[in-house]
Amino acid sequence: MVFHVSLETDEDGWIVAECPALPGCVSQGQGEAEALVNIKEAIQAWLWAEDEKHLSDLPHSGRAPVLVTV
Repeated sequence: MVFHVSLETDEDGWIVAECPALPGCVSQGQGEAEALVNIKEAIQAWLWAEDEKHLSDLPHSGRAPVLVTV
């Protein structure tokens, strides 16, 4: 899976990384490399949280949900 990420330098010199496709998915780092590592982790956490949030909305067919890796 591929996401576009924006990188901006804040007033303290930190690099702020944001994934516009995932509202509120923002991270930062002291440098660009650290910010990119951190935003990857934030994207994974954001997607996991959304999946967990919607688990209770699944229809109860008597079968357990199946996990897939993307």
